[in-house]
Amino acid sequence: MAIVVDENTRLLIQGITGREGQFHGQQMINYGTQVVAGVTPGKGGQTTLGEVPVFNTVEQAVKETGCNASVIYVPPRFAADAALEAIEAGLRTVIIITEGIPTMQMMTVYHEARRQGVLLQGPNCPGTISPGKCKVGIMPGHIHKPGRVGVISRSGTLTYAVVWELTRASIGQSTCVGIGGDPIIGATFVDFLELFEKDADTDAVVVIGEIGGTDEQDAARYVRDHMSKPVVGFVAGLTAPPGKRMGHAGAIISGGEGTAQEKIEVFRECGVEPVELPSEIPGKIKNLIGATSA
Repeated sequence: MAIVVDENTRLLIQGITGREGQFHGQQMINYGTQVVAGVTPGKGGQTTLGEVPVFNTVEQAVKETGCNASVIYVPPRFAADAALEAIEAGLRTVIIITEGIPTMQMMTVYHEARRQGVLLQGPNCPGTISPGKCKVGIMPGHIHKPGRVGVISRSGTLTYAVVWELTRASIGQSTCVGIGGDPIIGATFVDFLELFEKDADTDAVVVIGEIGGTDEQDAARYVRDHMSKPVVGFVAGLTAPPGKRMGHAGAIISGGEGTAQEKIEVFRECGVEPVELPSEIPGKIKNLIGATSA
């Protein structure tokens, strides 16, 4: 099993004829993902990336190809409308790679996704990969290894660093997801922890956080109250000064809240195993679940 995407995912790429859609679309196809359709308004009737049909609307793409998930590579000022179109067309998984979507627009998308029961991932996220089964987004496929450890992260770059440490230690991953670093995102750590807890093929989870907000604290309390599987946590930004944005728009300490130290302390209180460096994660995982089951 896997969460979010697997070998049965039939993927639609919104913005498929743009530079990013073309490059990453080909990478996803090369990995084995079933890319069955693309949408670029005004370019319907064409084909691209081999024989992938392009449609003018998501509704047409769903009707003609039976796609069941969408990934969005649309410029920021159009991306919210693209996500709403995907939700209205009945897609149950919508992954937004685009960064910098206006906050008020994303609030509309967020509430509509929740109302419709859609798994909305992102924006400003690297996507999802279930190693050996399906890759959606911009994650480099070659660093991943099929296995039984789930990974959830706010940072794309830190995801790759942690995954590479796991793979080098012969610890495979069931699914790796990026929740996104913008102020308004769809699915949170808690949403994905719930999915991993239910996944029979995930034995442990790694949570990769950063400064800003309270998502990591919420995740820790969920682990304490609802998780039977061990969880390892890493928080970037121990030396970050208050009031200064560090990378992502959401990575800012405001009003004394959202510090790395605060998050690490809550991890400890709630039974999440904290580490100071990504390189410490494989050893911690092996101690918790055993080298053979990883």
